Amino acid sequence: MKHDEIKVKKRNGFGRFVKKAVAVVTTAAVFGGVAGGVFNLVSKDKIEGTQKTTIGSIIQDTVNDIKAEEKDLTSDNNDSIIQTVSTDENTTAPKGTMDVSDIVENAMPSIVSINIKATQQVNQGMFGSYEYESSGAGSGFIIGENDNELLIATNNHVVASADTVSVEFVDGESCDAKVKGLDSGYDVAVVSIPLEDIPATTKEAIKIAKLGSSDDLKVGEQVVVIGNALGYGQSVTTGIVSAKERTTNTNDLPLIQTDAAINPGNSGGAMLNMKGEVVGINSAKYTSTEVEGVCYAIPISKVNEVINNLSLKQTRDKVDEKYRAALGIKCKTIDSEISYMYGIPEGVFVTETLDGSAAKNAGIKKNYIITGFDGQRITSAEQLIDLLEYYRAGEQVEVKVKYLEDEDYVEKTIPVILGKKD
Repeated sequence: MKHDEIKVKKRNGFGRFVKKAVAVVTTAAVFGGVAGGVFNLVSKDKIEGTQKTTIGSIIQDTVNDIKAEEKDLTSDNNDSIIQTVSTDENTTAPKGTMDVSDIVENAMPSIVSINIKATQQVNQGMFGSYEYESSGAGSGFIIGENDNELLIATNNHVVASADTVSVEFVDGESCDAKVKGLDSGYDVAVVSIPLEDIPATTKEAIKIAKLGSSDDLKVGEQVVVIGNALGYGQSVTTGIVSAKERTTNTNDLPLIQTDAAINPGNSGGAMLNMKGEVVGINSAKYTSTEVEGVCYAIPISKVNEVINNLSLKQTRDKVDEKYRAALGIKCKTIDSEISYMYGIPEGVFVTETLDGSAAKNAGIKKNYIITGFDGQRITSAEQLIDLLEYYRAGEQVEVKVKYLEDEDYVEKTIPVILGKKD
């Protein structure tokens, strides 16, 4: 089997693999520890195999065979440019690339560390269950601000399960943040911080990231990755674009493959081109005893619109469980694989609507597929459950559904007054 034909199948449960290989593509998101031990919030599955990391090297052009009496070619305007000089008369212009240290210096004020706390539940079968508080770390980058908030992009899997979110800026200052919007299918999220909560000195130290075009990336092009690896704070790795349009089990989008190291804690951070522009969002790595240097980033051009829409959402707090909303359905996820195999739209397939529930009262029926909730795209049951934690019983929202009619799926938006969670 050729390398580019390898497919990584999804797993169900802890440590159960469909294939005999121990390799798996895992989100490289959150690094965390609990009660003195180290645990990995990389994904809900156990990671098997040894994680190997390669640090990409910076390949710099050198000047060869320059005679001592030749004029010094360095000027005040090219301090961050490494030039290649040729004595060939046919050479029309020197080639150059920006120095990585300059890229990092310019980009670092826009990169943040994200720290979370979440409640984990452990089911012990006949012995019941218990809860404990876990902590984790990820990354993000500043994408803009509105009248009241600073906006930061990250991965969905960094913050989706978080009870609290804290953002640390380049100057070491930390501020509490709120989840503004989530999209689990594309694995992106936006968190916000009230501008009034950010110290004046921090506002002077930070800046908005410059976004580039991932569509223009070429295989072999050098890239720089910045993120909060292992929760130690910002660190830098570099490598090349190994491939584009790579399909994995972690994302609905084809991803950018790179040999720049992306480790737990890096997720949500920035992949930069040699102009210092964000071209990708660090997301995942290939974990195996036989594989190294295979990591992935979400192409920024493919998620710009999604991030923008999430930025426009109303910022919400998680609602106390006794007031939390519910739809009153039984459901299952229609992912991209099932959608492709059976020609069913992606989303949340309703297997049953409960009597007296908000869904049934609104006219949502069995076999409907929920594809949107309050203006957000819905791709999984887990995402819908996470979103409902931010809504109170009694609120009215619009739910977008698709259902089969005359052998075609039609779309309808249904207003729903949310019920109370039992």
